[in-house]
Amino acid sequence: MRILISDQAVLDHVAARREAIIARTIDWANINSGSRNAAGLNTMLDVLEAEARRLPATVERIPTQGSTTVADDGSVREEAHADALKITARPQAPIQVVLTGHYDTVFPAESRFQTVTTRADGALNGPGVADMKGGISVLLAALEAFETHPDRHGVGWTVLLSPDEEIGSPASAPLLAELGARGHVGLTYEPALADGTLAGARKGSGNYHLIVTGRAAHAGRAFDEGRNAVAGAAIIAAALHGLNGQHDGVTVNVAKIAGGAALNVVADNAVVRFNVRVPDKAAADWIDAQVRALAATPPFEGLTLDLHGGFTRAPKPMDAAQTALFEAVKEAGALLGQPIAWKPSGGVCEGNNLHAAGLPNIDTLGVRGGEIHSDQEFAWPDSFVERAQLSALILCKIAAGEIDAAKLKSLRMETL
Repeated sequence: MRILISDQAVLDHVAARREAIIARTIDWANINSGSRNAAGLNTMLDVLEAEARRLPATVERIPTQGSTTVADDGSVREEAHADALKITARPQAPIQVVLTGHYDTVFPAESRFQTVTTRADGALNGPGVADMKGGISVLLAALEAFETHPDRHGVGWTVLLSPDEEIGSPASAPLLAELGARGHVGLTYEPALADGTLAGARKGSGNYHLIVTGRAAHAGRAFDEGRNAVAGAAIIAAALHGLNGQHDGVTVNVAKIAGGAALNVVADNAVVRFNVRVPDKAAADWIDAQVRALAATPPFEGLTLDLHGGFTRAPKPMDAAQTALFEAVKEAGALLGQPIAWKPSGGVCEGNNLHAAGLPNIDTLGVRGGEIHSDQEFAWPDSFVERAQLSALILCKIAAGEIDAAKLKSLRMETL
């Protein structure tokens, strides 16, 4: 690979937009769009739709499916989700690139972390500056620049910006699966580490909610008539925690026990919420069987158990297609003076969904930053142009055939 004159023009286009790429990220991060903040998500969607219409592409809002949630009182409810934003150019082109991101954050409407500031060291500190409103800004900048390249007509692309990644993509998962099945290469804009390191292999993830129902009674006058759901939940939580260390690479995190009532009432309801992480399908099958066995046997008489949830993201190993794609991105990065390295991650993202659908993908092409999911979240301003140029060059090299997208897809299908 080498940087051609036409490639350099694309890279220069990105560089010239530096201040705008950063400024819109700050504006977007100042809009609260927590995953369950419906008003904030709709505001953010309006802003993104307006920005997307700057591109020579079709822009449309895609309704998402509802999902089932378990409330802390054990009731099962249907939850609606905001629309996804789909941006499409040249859907009939022989090579199709899928670019994904999410416009929700982990910070609810009532969070005290609402605005962007600049740290003394120059880093931006704000909700979503790295995860991933900065990534969306990088994504759009790369596409805007690529659309000036003379070889662009051989590559079609589709962007999907989803409203629910931070809660496991329950609403947008079918959309991701559809795009993954028909695309050749995927680019996703989760943040890289602060030094630019990418996530390589990713574990799979499952979210479970176990409803424990007992029998209420007066804690003093009729204790023996009650069946304590909170006590049962605690026993089950301890058993779940005890599964750690029993299978290589599998972790179980008991995140929350909800339920109970006044101190003089035997609790008749509780909910145990837990997450599992697995390195491969065999591990996923093992832990799922363990969980279901626990959920089939109440810890003492008088309790009933009702398990909800399961795996939301399959493992994403470094198979042949992933390895070849990472090596190609490493070569592109070297042309830009960007050393590209990667390492395994226990985290999950839309890249897991895309890979499961048959799409080789790089899923940490967003800005360099860190401390995500906390009020210390930060992004380095210099990385906005840097990372947009990397994506733009990847697109140029796909268009030129120097990154063989069709071969990468073929490799992935061999191991699907």
